[in-house]
Amino acid sequence: MRGLRHVLWPAGLAFGIAAEWIGRPDLLALDAITGFTLVGLGLTAWSRRPQSRAGLIMAAAGFAWLLGSVWSWAVYLNRGPLAHLLLSYPTGRISSSRLGRGAVVAAYAYAAVYPVAGNDYATIAFALALVALAMQRYFVSGGPERRARLAALATATAFGLVLALDATARLADVGAGRAALWAYDLVVCLVAVALFADLLWGRWTQATVTGLVVDLGEPAAAGTLRDRLARALGDPTLEVGYWLPDQNRYVDEAGRPVEFPAAGAERAITPIEEDGEPVAALVHDGAVLDDPALVSAVASAMRLVVANARLQAEVRERVKEVVASRRRIVESADEQRRRLELELREGAERRLTRVAELVSDVDPELERQLVDAQAELSEFARGIHPPALTERGLRAALVELAARCPIRVEVDAAADRFPQPVEAAAYFVCSEALTNISKYAEADRAAIRVFGGNGRLTVEVADDGVGGANPALGSGIRGLADRVETLGGRLSVTSPPGGGTRVVAELPSD
Repeated sequence: MRGLRHVLWPAGLAFGIAAEWIGRPDLLALDAITGFTLVGLGLTAWSRRPQSRAGLIMAAAGFAWLLGSVWSWAVYLNRGPLAHLLLSYPTGRISSSRLGRGAVVAAYAYAAVYPVAGNDYATIAFALALVALAMQRYFVSGGPERRARLAALATATAFGLVLALDATARLADVGAGRAALWAYDLVVCLVAVALFADLLWGRWTQATVTGLVVDLGEPAAAGTLRDRLARALGDPTLEVGYWLPDQNRYVDEAGRPVEFPAAGAERAITPIEEDGEPVAALVHDGAVLDDPALVSAVASAMRLVVANARLQAEVRERVKEVVASRRRIVESADEQRRRLELELREGAERRLTRVAELVSDVDPELERQLVDAQAELSEFARGIHPPALTERGLRAALVELAARCPIRVEVDAAADRFPQPVEAAAYFVCSEALTNISKYAEADRAAIRVFGGNGRLTVEVADDGVGGANPALGSGIRGLADRVETLGGRLSVTSPPGGGTRVVAELPSD
C-alpha cells in the first residue's frame, strides 16, 4: 500500500496537468485547484491515517474529477466517490446495513450514467437523499463516530445544497452560468479541506476520551465499566474481558468466561497490557477502535480503572480485617468482663460473706461494714458484666437493671436470645442511657423497648426529662457508639430541649 501511495503522487500530478490542459483550458486554474485539492489531501490523509479509507476515497474523487475534464461523459463521475466519502466518513467503510450499502451503490450508479446525473430532477433527489442519509447516520451513531460524523453531516449539507440550488436554478430558467461552476468547485474544495482537517486534527477522539474519563469518575450507579465503555465508544455490542492469571482465562464482570471471535470475523480484539502482562481485553466492532490514539487512550483508561478496582478490593479487604479485629477486641473485652465478674462473685464475695458470718457474734459493727462492702462489690461486679445477661438473656438483665434505677423504668422486650456480643452491646447501651438519665435528665420515668426484625435488633431508651443532651460531650456515649459500629450497627441520640432524650441503637441480630 505504501508503494502504491508513492506511485499515485506523480501519477495524479501528471494526469491532472494533462487532463486540465486538454479538456478545459478556459477553467484550468479553477478545475486544477479542485482536482489537485482532492487528490493531494486525499493521498496525504491516506498516508497519515492508513487505518481509514476516507483519504483513499477522497483521492478517487479527485481522479474522477480530473477524468471529467477530459471526457464529457465523466463530468459527473466525481459525485459517486464524493457521496461515498460523506456517507462512510470517518472510517471510509460503509455500514453493513442494506440501506448504507444500497445508498453508496446507487450514488455510483447515478454518477456513472451521464443522462441521469445531468437530469436536474434526479440531481435534486440525489442531493436531498444524500443530506437525509448523512443526517440519519449521524443520529444512529454514537461515541467518537457520532462526533466525527458531525463534520460529515455539515459538509454533506453544503454539498447537497449547492447541487440542489444549481439544479433548481436551471429548472427555473435562472442561468447562473460560470458562477454556479465556481460555487460548486469552491464547495467541493471546502468539503475536502474540512474533512482532511477533521480527520487529522479533529478533537472528537480527545472528546471521547475526556467523556470516558468523566464517566468513569461517576458513581457506580452510572453503570458497569462495560456499559460506560460501550456508551463512550458507540458500540453497544462491546464486551470486556478481565484476565485471571490463576485461571488462565478472561472473564466478564459477572465472572463468566468471555468467548473471543474467530479469526477473520468482523469483530476485533484489543488487548490491554501493563508491563507486558495481560490486564484485560476488549471485544468490539472492528471499525470502533481503528484510531491508534483512541486505542492508546482507552487502554490507559482501562489500566487506571483495573488498577483502581484492584486498589479498592485491597482497601475493602483491609477494612474487613480492621472490622474483624475490632469485633474480636470487643468480644475479648466482654469475655474478660464475664471472667472478672465470675471471679469477684465466686471469690471475693464468698470470702466476705464467710468473714461476715465469723464476726457476726463478735463485732456487729464490723459485720455491717462487711455486708455493705459485699453489696458494693456485688453491684460493681454486675456493672462489669451482669450474670443474668449470660445465664438468662437480655430481657432478664434489663429487668434487673430497671429495678436498680432510682426512677420508674418500663421494660418492653422479648425473651429471645441473641449472639453474646449483640446482647452485651444492647445491655450497656441501656445501662449508660439510664445512668445519664439518673444524673442529668431530671426525668420522672423512662422506657426501654427492644424489638427485632429483618435481621436487626433495635434498642430504644427514652425519658421524659429536660432534654438538651449533647452526645459529643459524653465519653460513655462515644464509647458505646464505637462498640455498636464495630458490630455493624449504628447509634443515634435525639434530645431536643424540653422534649426528653431518646437513644436508639440498631444492631445486626444474626
